Amino acid sequence: MYNIATLNKISPVGLAHLSDKYTVVDDVNSATGILVRSQDMHEMEFGKDLMAIARAGAGVNNIPLDKCAEQGIVVFNTPGANANAVKELVLAGMLMSARNIPAAIKWAATLEGEDDAAKKVEKGKGQFAGTEIAGKTLGVFGLGAIGALVANAACDLGMNVIGYDAFFSTKSALSLCPCVKVVDDPKDMLPLCDYVTIHVPAMDSTKGMFNKDMFSMMKDGVTVLNYSRDKLVNEADLLEALASGKLKKYATDFVTDGIMTAEGVIYTPHLGASTAEAEDNCATMAVAEIMDYVENGNVVNSVNFPGANLGPIGSDTRIAIMTKGVENPVDMAVKSLGVTVDAVAGGTKGDFGYVLVSTKDKITSVPKMDGTIKVRVIQEM
Repeated sequence: MYNIATLNKISPVGLAHLSDKYTVVDDVNSATGILVRSQDMHEMEFGKDLMAIARAGAGVNNIPLDKCAEQGIVVFNTPGANANAVKELVLAGMLMSARNIPAAIKWAATLEGEDDAAKKVEKGKGQFAGTEIAGKTLGVFGLGAIGALVANAACDLGMNVIGYDAFFSTKSALSLCPCVKVVDDPKDMLPLCDYVTIHVPAMDSTKGMFNKDMFSMMKDGVTVLNYSRDKLVNEADLLEALASGKLKKYATDFVTDGIMTAEGVIYTPHLGASTAEAEDNCATMAVAEIMDYVENGNVVNSVNFPGANLGPIGSDTRIAIMTKGVENPVDMAVKSLGVTVDAVAGGTKGDFGYVLVSTKDKITSVPKMDGTIKVRVIQEM
């Protein structure tokens, strides 16, 4: 039996996919796997039996990735599971900003209890006249799962769409509608856009990347939408751009003290993945990732170890090896294990490596290998 601990509320739909080999527990120290959403885990100590953490969502800045890797704990996320939910909120943010909806609702609420409210609405509504998004140009900065969905939906709404991605992949290209123009440099996109939407991961290299230099490339009166992470935007530069009129609006899913009273800001309280469907999808994927790793040794969608997928284990025995500082862990494993290798998968991600070897040989022991963090022998239960 394996113990699965849950941090935050995890969708019952996802938990229902756990087989009878698994028990949901409250004690994190006894857990084989942990399912988490937003709880900060950086100060947590992990039990010796912990094998995996799965984030029911995309962002993993609440999880100490290197600490986990050092201890041989695989961290998974669920890319794409909440993509449609975020896409819809981005579109809502764009429409709210274009039509001045939040300000209009707030003003209309002040008429409660007054006589002739309908007449006053007709008289005062002109102050909230907005613009249509059809025919406007949207720049999509980042063309991953969410960015591609936003780009395609914007095309369907009659917008001109330009996309940029520093790591544009074949998968991204295949997911985009032909109407999306992809450029190689943001300088070829930003000056043309009425709206710019941000869809890049939050990393050290992207922290504050939307700053005064980036804003200076944009046309005057642009609306910026940030439904990825607040840390991607330099807040001081953002407020300056709003105050000067360089930015007309800033729509975001991340509330901070600095932007709450700023003119031109539309914010929602981190609702991007807060739909029943997204929570179910994320939890279901997270559960599947942990079960596949625990039972088969497969690593799919890990953020701190390389991928390795040999499918269901069947009657074979598998040897899972985690390494640090080994240049070619696959070659090392094949040469050192002394078994008949039926299949092998793995590689490196940064300093850390993972190798999954499948064999029909009987395994009684595994030889010591330099740079090994953890070794696990897996057989079908």
